[in-house]
Amino acid sequence: MTLMTTDRPLNGPQTTGRDYRNLSQPQFTNRHDNNVRVPMRDGVDLLADVHRPETHGRYPALIAASPYPRQMQDFGAPAGFIEAGATDFWVSRGYVHVIANVRGTGGSGGTFGFFDPQERRDMYDLVEWAAAQPWCDGNVGMIGISYFAMTQLEAAVERPPHLKAIFPVAVTADLYEGASHHGLASTSFITPFLSMMGLMTDRSDGFWRRNPVIAAARKVLHLPPVHRKFATMNGEAAVTMMRALLKLPHSPHPWDDLWLDAVVKHPLRDNWWEARNLLPLLENIDIPVYLGCDWENVPLHLPSTFTAWKALADKANIRMALLGQFGLTWPWESLHHEALAWYDHWLKGYDTGILEGPPIRYVLPGADGWHTAGQWPPAATTLTEFALRADGRLDRAEGTPGSREYLTLGAGLNRPKASPTDPPASLSWTSAPLTETVDVVGDIELRLVASATAPDTAWIATLEHVAADGTTSEVTAGWLRASLREADEAKSRPGAPVLPCRTFAPVPIGEDVEYRIPLVPNARRFAAGDRIRLTLTSDDQDPQTPAIMNFRHASVGTSSLNTVRSSSRLVLPVQT
Repeated sequence: MTLMTTDRPLNGPQTTGRDYRNLSQPQFTNRHDNNVRVPMRDGVDLLADVHRPETHGRYPALIAASPYPRQMQDFGAPAGFIEAGATDFWVSRGYVHVIANVRGTGGSGGTFGFFDPQERRDMYDLVEWAAAQPWCDGNVGMIGISYFAMTQLEAAVERPPHLKAIFPVAVTADLYEGASHHGLASTSFITPFLSMMGLMTDRSDGFWRRNPVIAAARKVLHLPPVHRKFATMNGEAAVTMMRALLKLPHSPHPWDDLWLDAVVKHPLRDNWWEARNLLPLLENIDIPVYLGCDWENVPLHLPSTFTAWKALADKANIRMALLGQFGLTWPWESLHHEALAWYDHWLKGYDTGILEGPPIRYVLPGADGWHTAGQWPPAATTLTEFALRADGRLDRAEGTPGSREYLTLGAGLNRPKASPTDPPASLSWTSAPLTETVDVVGDIELRLVASATAPDTAWIATLEHVAADGTTSEVTAGWLRASLREADEAKSRPGAPVLPCRTFAPVPIGEDVEYRIPLVPNARRFAAGDRIRLTLTSDDQDPQTPAIMNFRHASVGTSSLNTVRSSSRLVLPVQT
């Protein structure tokens, strides 16, 4: 089957503000070879769709591998699993776009292992298979965001000889970091994700390719006016869609088994999680890596973007881009020209200008244009402390020492509703209107001094931006299960690779404890007249409680009266 080439508009930012040169131009029509079998070293076959220029020749290959239906990557819907990139963009510019299903998904043989060592070995074999095909010139890169980005790192740590560069935007290098936030299970993500995987894998190839409803929807979704509307669809829509699928039946194996592993059997970082942690292996990578994420992706991929950057920063040819609102939308089409400049340089040898300037480029929400940095955190910042005052103010000065308290309730209390005499379920501290612009860029930490009346509780902190007109937006968040406060991961500096945590220590009831809670690194301009707010709670299941991207956590389950001392400090990196 062939498709004529087009140069249609793509949604999202396409570059990080650079002017590129010598980029490949669209000139090829597209040939599709579907359901190609790719042999693995153990005899299992993966299935792949190969999209390549109709013109005979050898071209660089870009591999996109995930558990998501490869047949739907051109569907055009704003769905969180359409992330392999725009095939028509890549093939028309002289690349082969190989979209493969990982083991145990989409008709590929074997059993899905959820980012396990077998998947890493498969990615090595997939790269080397592509390089040996008659349509490939031996130069292989990889493409795609989210899980597609994760398989890029999986391949890179295995060091297949023909993998020349990767572009893992919105990546998670450590599965524990994505599924559990310092001991709090991210069930709004992990539960619908595994259920969705079970549902999609149960569907046949014919269901995806020959379903008249899907075919009709594909035509509508590609209409330019409809396509343009997806430019402002964000991650929350994808999570909401996945939740709606929970009611549909699916095969329990291995999906429900993996859920039990992730949520029930392995609540702490142990060998099961360490087998799915690439951070210690990133030192093996010796090829160019382009990292990136949007600032909004706080509860999933943004943390790992920084831990991966820290692990790779001393290597040559590492770059990172941090995007503003709607920087990553579905179907993924953003940064395609940036990636083209990257791959034209590394796979075709063109002088595109992609390596010029500082290695980090970022949007500062609230300010115009792109900003640059030579390191992370940026050098020109000062750590500035704000007290969580007893009067509810967030201020440089603590004022009169004191405390505030809030109540968190477990389930099964046979209490139909809260009493008006109950303490609040959360607390907020808000600064006075700022007298001048404050740019916060870098690693953020909450040094919390607090007591609890239960042997365990959760600390969920959300940093918010209150505009002069009263409009409130969430900036970033941090989490900690109190009983894991002595774990190595809780003591890690913000942005540092997490270490194994196996230390569970009950909270001393009624005693003050100092907790160091890293908030996910972020950036925000607070203009004069704006205010900075910190909200703290111990259970974010209430829809009224702040939760970035609507990602919420399984409750610790204890009832506790939590008291926060005014000696607590929010530490913000303020640009000077």
